Amino acid sequence: MNADTDRPSFLLVHGAWHGAWCWDSVRAALDAEGWRSHAVDLPSANPPADRYDGARPAGMLDDADSIRDSVRRIDGPVVVVAHSYGGVPATEAIADAANVVGVVYLAGFQLDAAESMFTFLGAPVPDDGTGHAPPYEDARRILFDDVPEADADRAVARLRPQSVRSFTERVNTAGWRTVPSSYVVCDHDQALVPSRQRELATRADSVHRLPSGHSPFLSMPRRLATLLGRIATSGLPTPRR
Repeated sequence: MNADTDRPSFLLVHGAWHGAWCWDSVRAALDAEGWRSHAVDLPSANPPADRYDGARPAGMLDDADSIRDSVRRIDGPVVVVAHSYGGVPATEAIADAANVVGVVYLAGFQLDAAESMFTFLGAPVPDDGTGHAPPYEDARRILFDDVPEADADRAVARLRPQSVRSFTERVNTAGWRTVPSSYVVCDHDQALVPSRQRELATRADSVHRLPSGHSPFLSMPRRLATLLGRIATSGLPTPRR
């Protein structure tokens, strides 16, 4: 199906350890429903080759810059969809993005100004925050427990180390305070437990639910695409100024 050019485009932002690849099935489903979509690779998990030469790892603010650049390259209105950690740089990036008409947090960290992912979780900040954090040892269970086995195995094989700086850098400006926001709670999530998601969702203008684990973009991509389309066409809430 050809995408409807009168609709907003989606910009899909992955979480920690992932890349733009994780959205492939959702993008196909969105395209089938007439939606245009784009996906961004965040440098905190996908550094260019020259980042391996001893330069400091990319952090959350670098990720936010990548999201801003992606938004600027899209003509027309944009709905940003941010999964898990991706909610942190998305929150920072959308604050001054004139064409962003909404943001959807998918089991995402809808943080406020002066919060980092670590401060929200109550995790101790490491003395040396310049390294990389490997994926969960049990990523198959924690991230992809309800994903078909072959798809989950492929996803685990593609996970990359994540910059520790991305977890410790604090939000400067909470874009959801001026951009309409929706939150999608994943009811069976084992990475960001639903109770913490519901806490974050109190900051959103509307709340939705999926009966999924942490990665519905792999476990139920068509259902997720339909929900995103419904959010984008249901008349996004008026921005709070």
